[in-house]
Amino acid sequence: MEHMFSASEDLGCRRGDFSRKHYGSVELLISSDADGAIQRAGRFRVENGSSDESLDYTPGTWRRTDVHLENPEYHTRWFFKYFLGKVHQNYVGTDAEKNPFYLSVVLSDQNNQRVPQYRAILWRKTGTLKISLPYSPTKTLSVKSILSAMNMDRFEKGPREILNPEIQKDLLVLEEQEGSVNFKFGVLFAKDGQLTDDEMFSNETGSESFDKFLTLLGDSITLQGWAGYRGGLDTKNDTTGMKSIYTVYQGHELMFHVSTMLPYSKENKQQVERKRHIGNDIVTIVFQEGDDASSSFKPSMIRSHFTHIFALVRYNSQNDSYRLKIFSEESVPLFGPPLPSPPVFTDHQEFRDFLLVKLINGEKATLETPTFAQKRQRTLDMLIRSLYQDLMPDLHKNMLNRRSFSDVLPESPKSARKKEEARQAEFVRIGQALKLKTIVRGDAPTSLVTTGLCRKEPWESQSFCSTFPNEIVCADSWGQSLLAATDAAGVMLLDGEAAPPVQVFDKTMVVKQVHVLEPQDLLITRADKGKDARLYVYRLSTLKRGLEEKQLVRSKCDSRENKLEKTKGCHLYSINTHHGSELRIVAAIRNKLLLITRKHPRFEGLSAVAVAADSPVEEFQYIREICLCDPPVVMALVDGPTGENDNMICVAYKHQFDLINESTGDAYRLHHVDANRVNFVAAIDVYEDGEAGLLLCYNYICSYKKVCPFNGSTPMIQSNASDFHFSWNQMPNAIVCAFPYILAFTTDSIEIRLVVNGNLVYTAVVPELQLAASRSDIYFVSSAPVSSASNCSSRDTSSQSSPQTPTGYEMPVFPSPLGDGEAACKHMFKIPLCNLVGRSIERPLKSPLVNKVLTTPAAPAMLPPTPLIAATHSLSLSRMEIKEIASRTRKELLAAATHHRTFNGPSESVESDLDLQLHCSSGSEAEPEKASLREESPPLASAFTRSTSFEEDVLDLK
Repeated sequence: MEHMFSASEDLGCRRGDFSRKHYGSVELLISSDADGAIQRAGRFRVENGSSDESLDYTPGTWRRTDVHLENPEYHTRWFFKYFLGKVHQNYVGTDAEKNPFYLSVVLSDQNNQRVPQYRAILWRKTGTLKISLPYSPTKTLSVKSILSAMNMDRFEKGPREILNPEIQKDLLVLEEQEGSVNFKFGVLFAKDGQLTDDEMFSNETGSESFDKFLTLLGDSITLQGWAGYRGGLDTKNDTTGMKSIYTVYQGHELMFHVSTMLPYSKENKQQVERKRHIGNDIVTIVFQEGDDASSSFKPSMIRSHFTHIFALVRYNSQNDSYRLKIFSEESVPLFGPPLPSPPVFTDHQEFRDFLLVKLINGEKATLETPTFAQKRQRTLDMLIRSLYQDLMPDLHKNMLNRRSFSDVLPESPKSARKKEEARQAEFVRIGQALKLKTIVRGDAPTSLVTTGLCRKEPWESQSFCSTFPNEIVCADSWGQSLLAATDAAGVMLLDGEAAPPVQVFDKTMVVKQVHVLEPQDLLITRADKGKDARLYVYRLSTLKRGLEEKQLVRSKCDSRENKLEKTKGCHLYSINTHHGSELRIVAAIRNKLLLITRKHPRFEGLSAVAVAADSPVEEFQYIREICLCDPPVVMALVDGPTGENDNMICVAYKHQFDLINESTGDAYRLHHVDANRVNFVAAIDVYEDGEAGLLLCYNYICSYKKVCPFNGSTPMIQSNASDFHFSWNQMPNAIVCAFPYILAFTTDSIEIRLVVNGNLVYTAVVPELQLAASRSDIYFVSSAPVSSASNCSSRDTSSQSSPQTPTGYEMPVFPSPLGDGEAACKHMFKIPLCNLVGRSIERPLKSPLVNKVLTTPAAPAMLPPTPLIAATHSLSLSRMEIKEIASRTRKELLAAATHHRTFNGPSESVESDLDLQLHCSSGSEAEPEKASLREESPPLASAFTRSTSFEEDVLDLK
């Protein structure tokens, strides 16, 4: 039980206001014709920035927003990235309900950063579940234990290994059901005063401001002979127009269906040809002329059962700015980025970034609506069952291995070693050929390095202390310093690199939990273990004075006056996070809760300090004891709306989270955990627009529950439309909520998601990671050396980047793992809370424009590093540059395909990536590939948008 404090310690519930109001509100929108007759009505969520622009902004809200692609493919498409073309295992079985499932497992290096880990994908009709498990050289992992971690313990038929290498093709098809990596968006031109879709679609040409907007969106391309992503347009016979607008944004090919570029028919008032394309786009931009006061667009004006999101764009020529308004059909889940307030953009490049990210995130969110999710589930179910039927004959042959619960590590008896190696070589060869074909076809879930500047991300870490010899047990911020309790050196005050650590308590004080409450001049600690454990309270001013006057370091003996005696045997405590209200402490002593309050919360002041005793113990009073059925593992205090008999305590034990009324001791079941084994991580109280809610974190799950006050004291726990849950990719050891982000700290990574929808925005690899403090600024410890973390743009991507790591603009600086021969030593890093929640800074979306740099990935050692290409200010490379790069890359890909058909020998290195590297920037000849393609390559698609190596991508021609 002693170990559990770290999971439930007040894990950083320093958040901005948790609010979904930033993402608009649902309205019933009715459209009428010129005579006032109602045409159609629909419920849409309308995003328009803040409704009251003169509103006084409170901390935690923002005028500007950070722009992130949500669930980026290079973090979510695991099978293509980590499995395909590498040695891995695939298994088939049926669950207790007789539904087939597949399990894929690979032992991979975490982004080539010397952090080996298992990755597992469970394929089921309800969707895929992906988890990472830490690798231990002494403990091999069984298939059974992996499935158990995914909450699968009962089977009708236990998993058998599939040895047929063709299974990779089928699993790649399953992964592609997650959605396209390329997107088509409608662009509809509407003149001022137009009220019906027939009028809008009948605009034969646009206007000067509309043409300017199209130039901002992308490049005008000739459709005939176009080899890139075509978005359903005809590229042979000009039946869908002669030109279109196309761009590549962060690895996604985007085709715009522009109403004025699609065929116009004078005879057809409904313009069916135009509606056929734009009406079948999930997301449509409506560019409306006229000033803001003119009659406004409503989605119900457009007759389409398919379009779920409308982005209304207006251009103001007086101040050369764009105004944006978003309409999303009510069933579409929330998606970011939320509109800035006011939603006006004077920087056009900033507007383009925001708009494209909003459109891509919107289409992905729409795929989660019931309509699309049910279709996807039916397709998945059909594909999985069909594949299972195909595999059934192999159950009686040797293609399915009978070592059903074998170790995942690819080891085989010596007698069969050669045969196994030959099978693995063939397996990898087929996987590599599939990978090449997917890249050439343009469907690879890649992350192209953009031509944008290297932008500092809000979660970027700073070096706080380059070497710290002791293990940190717990810590908390004290001003700009860190008060850290160590395992063997007592409690130290760390001031970063500026000064050496100062000892505050000696090693006789074995501190397990700590809270620094500066406004209340208070330090709370839990020290010792077992029966000797107690809570101790100190005045910060007294400690500070002692340090300044160079008095002796305090020992346990000196702290006798600071004990809260009744907390003897305490194994866990929690405090309320809203320090403006009365301080409440709940101490858990086995299965008993002790509620403690402070009689007179006293704020720092000279007169108060002068008259107060050195120890604040006398200011605390014991209110009541509450008995539980089991000792709590995790605890959180929830503030009631009135504070009068409606405060709550959330406790976790056994397989459940319960809510306890502080006044009556009554317990209510909040959440039952349906799993054989439960690892409770945290319960975090959040307040959505002032109403209490809880983020419950256990195993790989994070679940949000709204706690509704009822009759003044009894909480009403009900299934609420605002409740949601999501899964982490790796088991968290700690959770930090800093709205709009929620961060999971695992053994070797920080996983960053958005609170409102659980969508992933980034995963940072941080070896041997341990969260130290998070109530204010976030401090964490890692074995990574301190690199030049502050200079983002000057990093040498040619040597730093690995084939699986986004570089440049996409890769914020995090501590990098150890280099060869470096001694393991703990380093401390800091993420300022104000960067995450935007309290004291207002981050611009982009740095001031300077010459953009087009970076290229690392070349193999034998080749010279590829030179950087300076790009211009323009949003696109010139047509000549595009043609030159396209032509060169096409030749190399064709050469590669020819080599594939010519060289049919087996792959020499089973676990290496493809030997073939395409270097389009340097123009070097492609190396012959030793693996062969089984069939002719499809027509080469838009080669200049393709990857130049199989794991990493190079060009984003905006």
